[in-house]
Amino acid sequence: MWSEQTVVERVGLEPTPEMIREQKLYREMGLTDAEYDQVCGHLNRLPNWTEVGIYSVMWSEHCSYKNSKPLLKKFPTEGPRVLQGPGEGAGVIDIGDGQAVVFKIESHNHPSAIEPFQGAATGVGGIIRDVFSMGARPVALLNSLRFGDLRNPRVRYLFEQVVAGIAHYGNCIGIPTVGGEVVFDGDSYEGNPLVNAMCVGILNHDELQKGVAIGVGNPVIYVGASTGRDGIHGATFASEELNESSEEKRPAVQVGDPFMEKLLLEACLEMVQKGILIGIQDMGAAGLTCSSAEMAQKGEHGLEMNLDLVPQREEGMTPYEIMLSESQERMLLVVEAGREDEIKAICDKWGLQSAVVGRVTEGNRYRLFHQGRLVADIPVNTLVDDAPVYVREERVPQYYEENAKRRPEEELADVDPQAALTKVMSSVNIGSKRWVYEQYDHMVRTSTAVRPGSDAAVVVIRGTEKGLAMSTDGNGRYVYLDPVQGGRIAVAESARNVVCSGAEPLGITDCLNFGSPEKPEVYWQISKAIDGMAEACRVLETPVVGGNVSLYNETKGNPIYPTPVVGMVGLVQKREHITTQAFKEEGDVILLLGDTYAELGGSELQHVVTGQISGRPPACDLQKELAVQQTVLVAIRSGWVKSAHDVSEGGIAVALAESCISGNRGAAVSLETDLAPVVHLFSESQSRVILSVKADAVADVMKLAEAKGVACRQIGTVTEKEELIIHINGEQVIQQDVAYLSKQWEEAIPCAMKASSTSTN
Repeated sequence: MWSEQTVVERVGLEPTPEMIREQKLYREMGLTDAEYDQVCGHLNRLPNWTEVGIYSVMWSEHCSYKNSKPLLKKFPTEGPRVLQGPGEGAGVIDIGDGQAVVFKIESHNHPSAIEPFQGAATGVGGIIRDVFSMGARPVALLNSLRFGDLRNPRVRYLFEQVVAGIAHYGNCIGIPTVGGEVVFDGDSYEGNPLVNAMCVGILNHDELQKGVAIGVGNPVIYVGASTGRDGIHGATFASEELNESSEEKRPAVQVGDPFMEKLLLEACLEMVQKGILIGIQDMGAAGLTCSSAEMAQKGEHGLEMNLDLVPQREEGMTPYEIMLSESQERMLLVVEAGREDEIKAICDKWGLQSAVVGRVTEGNRYRLFHQGRLVADIPVNTLVDDAPVYVREERVPQYYEENAKRRPEEELADVDPQAALTKVMSSVNIGSKRWVYEQYDHMVRTSTAVRPGSDAAVVVIRGTEKGLAMSTDGNGRYVYLDPVQGGRIAVAESARNVVCSGAEPLGITDCLNFGSPEKPEVYWQISKAIDGMAEACRVLETPVVGGNVSLYNETKGNPIYPTPVVGMVGLVQKREHITTQAFKEEGDVILLLGDTYAELGGSELQHVVTGQISGRPPACDLQKELAVQQTVLVAIRSGWVKSAHDVSEGGIAVALAESCISGNRGAAVSLETDLAPVVHLFSESQSRVILSVKADAVADVMKLAEAKGVACRQIGTVTEKEELIIHINGEQVIQQDVAYLSKQWEEAIPCAMKASSTSTN
């Protein structure tokens, strides 16, 4: 195909192999001295500039998981419904009738900190490609966002631009953004926001695709947008902490084109339907390098590419730049030799470029040619299988023991419940996220059955009675205070949310957002959080089918709160089972499932009153959690439940208020407790759900709960008068108009966004 000459270096500005070694230039790409020596050993010579770049991105944490791989093995990844677990573009779970749900969540944190609009937009574009590269049609988008204090003008700018970027990409490509979460915490995310994007798609079993290169002589075809210099070393950028020089990394942020992505999506799905493809993979992190190397490694073949044939939109691009560019809206395909014209015809139809850039070879050599020269010759397995793996030191942080001595339940016991309710409902974390989701088109394609604002979004599957419930959840405060409990809660709450929507939890995808794993205290947080998550996944039978690890989320040496985010998908068997949190009719009986304990560590009440978090978070008994979820799901499927709402941040008081606001109804509630009123109302104890049921169904639900070993109490009724009245031990502690609570709740974020830039103190 090309001349078989010795690897030579491009004459020009690129350093020679000797310069790279002597000046330790590989460090600039993120390789350590030991890793560089390992590369030299694999090649039996000094690597050139292109080869060092290829190894550096493939061995980055973002691509190789070199710091997290030993910990990720703790996750359960298999189950009777799992068709594809971790290792491909997205996870795939059977939903019956020859169909499957495909879903994945990933981060775009560092790019969003530097260039928030494009960083967030291209995060959405990348996760969409992960899903349709599996052969699935995307049907929904969700996100999970973390920012600092909205009183900070820079934070308001980041928040505004990130939301605008998400809205721009999703709205233009025509995929509804149906759910998500937003959290603000100035102590943690001020300089390092978290932008996690999730996509959900549907496919028929026989359309499932893999990212694999097999068949000696088969062509490797590039499809989509041209390659530019944007996004070079984006994977490495995502694998280091943010600092004063991060602004200089602005060129590492890609620029997205959702209209081009729409064309690419339709073209790829047409190829899938016509059965043309052998392999397909998104050119995401590490661009052409990662997609081609991983496809070859999975197929146990070699690969040769002529970089002169790669479509380029900038002149004079070097092999290093072509291979490491993360330009958006690109796919790499492998098809049977002789079918190239079929690919070209489909691409021409959709107005896309296509180019045969290489071929599958025998053996395991990964060889790149440029201007007639062999510019890289690497054993492909060394890029993927032989990436270094580190088991880091774990150390319990000093703060962990110090926090355990605090008793927020005692410190907050005298807070007035009515004043507390107003304060919590008007906080930006509890307040309505309408300011965010009204910018998203959540009804495009007209399949959205439950819109943003309830426990989970629900999208119906056309032509069937089924639906998919989906939710993203995570609580960095809980994980900071106790990573095992926080990890359990992240999974449990996400499952509880889809159950409250009438769905059976199927599985999760996760995005593990943490600081530097090289710090023993952070590595301890990662390890223990995964322990908790893995345990919850086993008990709740929700395998982990994919996800993303985002480490080095630090600013000036200060790590974020450890923030594992869980994306959960559940199956609604019949549309009549779809349930929301809104109270429905006067006279419906309100039931509380689960027990309430004195648990205010890391709570929203603690944060809004003291400005701090301390103590221990709520404990999560996974067997109790499972029993509560089973009770709720059976009750919903039996037709007894009018509304269901997870009790989480803000406790019972907030859950009742939200159900009143959502349904434009009131509630009269009476509780009995040995706890201080404010503690009982705002405790964030886990495994609790508020149901409203028909009066004639109360006995049935009570009997079911008793059989499951779940505490079930009748605590009140839904009223037509829009007023929330709560008595504790016979004494009225809250009486508030729902309209007033709704105003406080709805205006929380808009008021913060209108705040003067001088109000930062």
